[in-house]
Amino acid sequence: MSEVYIFLADGFEEIEGLTVVDLLRRAGIEIQMVSIMESRTITGSHGIELKADLLFDEIDADAAQMFVLPGGMPGTNYLAAHEGLAKLLKEQDAAGKKIAAICAAPTVLGGLGLLEGKTAVCYPGLESKLTGALPSANQVEICRNVTTSRGMGTAIPFGLSLVAQLKGQQAADELARAIVFS
Repeated sequence: MSEVYIFLADGFEEIEGLTVVDLLRRAGIEIQMVSIMESRTITGSHGIELKADLLFDEIDADAAQMFVLPGGMPGTNYLAAHEGLAKLLKEQDAAGKKIAAICAAPTVLGGLGLLEGKTAVCYPGLESKLTGALPSANQVEICRNVTTSRGMGTAIPFGLSLVAQLKGQQAADELARAIVFS
């Protein structure tokens, strides 16, 4: 089981979403882009259009071991308002599966009560929406099954941390060298 789902909505931050997809695919990890909109066609916050692999109703949550939320506006608001995604994230958190969010998206996890007692980070200025969390200023925080990161500028460290969690630190280090990230 190595499938990862990254949930996309209109207005997602392209760098945060696509950097994760790119890095995980380079590492040989199966990641599926999932639209929570009514169409597979998603338009990012900067007008970049892409086609998701799946619609939300087509996913098989049992086949996945990680669920990722990119930030961006209004994409994060759409993620927060999606009842099916909220239910899924609560169930997967209860099952101990890995959940990751970057930029504004950790606020979705805070709103669902999934950060209670966990160290977490988000886009600067949104810390009050990390309900129950212990905010940090690190680029990436991994606390139990939840990984959070601060924003577009931390997308590569965030993606590499996900690779390390799924394939080991050596795989992440090799990928970092291959993409000339030091």
